[in-house]
Amino acid sequence: MLSKYRALRVTALAVAFLTTTSSAGVFSTALLAGYKGGTGFALSGSAAGFASGFPLAFEFTVGHARMDPGSAELARKIFINDATDGTPEKAGWMWDMQFDFLHPVRILGLNNANVYAGVRYSVFTANFKFVGGNEDFDVTSYQWGIGAGVKALFPMSRSLGFVVKTGVEHFFTGTLYGHDTSYSPNGEYVNRRRDYTFKEADAVVNQPKFHLVGMLGISYAF
Repeated sequence: MLSKYRALRVTALAVAFLTTTSSAGVFSTALLAGYKGGTGFALSGSAAGFASGFPLAFEFTVGHARMDPGSAELARKIFINDATDGTPEKAGWMWDMQFDFLHPVRILGLNNANVYAGVRYSVFTANFKFVGGNEDFDVTSYQWGIGAGVKALFPMSRSLGFVVKTGVEHFFTGTLYGHDTSYSPNGEYVNRRRDYTFKEADAVVNQPKFHLVGMLGISYAF
């Protein structure tokens, strides 16, 4: 399983790789904020013109978003026990990595726009806490996904640019792990409670599935 710390190490290696390719083309990095299934931010590095005649650029992105985790009470029943004491608190977040290919496109009169498409990998965590009930647990999932959209650049100077990114993302359902219990889409279970199924667990925990993306930011080209 890919922890958020391993994800950050992979990101650093990817950015380093992109930097080494910049001598053969154009390298840029961008910091964006906005909506991607929840309020979040993203850091990306891209390279273009790294191979003669190759029409596509590529971009690696790591992002984070805060999300609605689902129902604390029902998650407790499905993953822990039937207790009802304590005041529920909840929080949800996602770390994700993205690899996209980009191709220039003329759309809505924009001179510096690209369509993009690629793969995603997410690490989702839903935290449920019952204050006064001695219960605090995480439900996690690890998912592959795909995404596509349009990214436009508005130059502010020779190196700086204002970035607008819109798109859609879809993540395939993954196994839900909570405490010592797991529910998998293929019907496999570990220490499941009663006769609960993956469908019931997935209904109460909001692991990413389909969401829109709308982000703004600043880019710097080397």
